[in-house]
Amino acid sequence: MKKIFLVYSFLFSVFIFGQEKSGAKQFWENLQKQCGKSFEGTVTEGATNDTFRDKKLVMHVRNCDEKTIRIPFFVGDDKSRTWVLAYDNDRIQLKHDHRHEDGSEDKVTQYGGTTTNAGSATLQFFPADEETCDLIPNAAANVWWITLDETSFTYNLRRIGSDRLFTVKFDLTKTVGTPAAPWGWKD
Repeated sequence: MKKIFLVYSFLFSVFIFGQEKSGAKQFWENLQKQCGKSFEGTVTEGATNDTFRDKKLVMHVRNCDEKTIRIPFFVGDDKSRTWVLAYDNDRIQLKHDHRHEDGSEDKVTQYGGTTTNAGSATLQFFPADEETCDLIPNAAANVWWITLDETSFTYNLRRIGSDRLFTVKFDLTKTVGTPAAPWGWKD
């Protein structure tokens, strides 16, 4: 009887104290390791007339704390876009913060979604939320996802029910110079 009790005690302690981190937590911690770094990217999927293809694309994991990671995404000289990721209750939210050159908010901003499960250490999906549906009715069928591993970060958008697909892949093996602050930020 004592052996059985010890085995159950051991299993209980492994279950309670030795649980592995969730996919969302691992993803979050791996992304935080990139804080302060900048990377160049290329469009790997998208329309052939996409205006991003002929521009230098740079992401800067600029601001990280326990609950928020802000990643400005520069398209040539356009510094209007920041991906804002928020971690809460083992879920990750993605919002798109769009600004004008004077720092004021664009009328189309703060759209995105929240993961519906913990995802994995290398992949998180963000279906369009209600705020997005109200702001951009055509984006109600949007799903964004981010992949992350030791060598790359990809930002992806698919509009379900259409041919719309956009992917930009950043090479995490080569940092680039840190860009100036995005529009609406101060150094």
